[in-house]
Amino acid sequence: MMRDQNLSDWIKFMGTAGARFVVSRQLRSSAGTWCSLQGLNILIDPGPGTLCHCFSSRPPLDPEKLDALILTHRHLDHSTDINVLIEAMTQGTFNHRGALFAPADAIESDEPVVLRHTRRSVERLELLEEGGRYRLGEFDFVTPVRHRHSVETYGIIFNLPYGKVSLVSDTAYFPELAEYYAQSDILILNVVLYSPPPVKWIQHLDLNSASVLIRSIRPRLAVLTHFGMSMLQRNPDALARHLTGETGVRVIAAADGMKLDLESYY
Repeated sequence: MMRDQNLSDWIKFMGTAGARFVVSRQLRSSAGTWCSLQGLNILIDPGPGTLCHCFSSRPPLDPEKLDALILTHRHLDHSTDINVLIEAMTQGTFNHRGALFAPADAIESDEPVVLRHTRRSVERLELLEEGGRYRLGEFDFVTPVRHRHSVETYGIIFNLPYGKVSLVSDTAYFPELAEYYAQSDILILNVVLYSPPPVKWIQHLDLNSASVLIRSIRPRLAVLTHFGMSMLQRNPDALARHLTGETGVRVIAAADGMKLDLESYY
């Protein structure tokens, strides 16, 4: 697909909720993240309410114009609307089109979150894997490492003509993480927790581990999103300002409906 030169690349955070209580109480929207990149429309992690938020967005976002859907993992706050978005992308499954990228356990497990009849309607289905590289139009994205999470989970690095835009999806912190996302120009971090998790089975980034990653990677811009209750209680905007002073990197907190114009940061 040739790119319309009048288009600019942007990301819209339709939802910034992380963890089950913020989602179930809808203290923040749990809709997915819409990316307009090099003339392609890509939706990442369509959690509960994504379809409705597409149409309530200003201006509305038409899911029939999606070119690809990406699931970083199968958890409900990331995948609940995946089947209805596939139906929308494929015009009710009657038009064999679009791409779906997802971990194997979202497709092939005993309890797949992507249903058989919807997955058959996409033109292209690719399973994400560690070190995978996937072509989308005139650019590609990679899934550099399997994250440390309770299900198969991957982050994303979009390799765009002007730089690297990375999304670090849900994961426990581990020291090598910064190496895998090195040279990211824009770094989007799912920061669910304010403090380190009290038990090992809670595998999410906290504010301090986000600070470590930002200081190690030193992107042009870091964006915090996917907030749990402890982050919301302490005001994500204030925490982002604190990290800006602490790291020397511009850090902002995403808000529901926030549109990030990517090329303005290069």
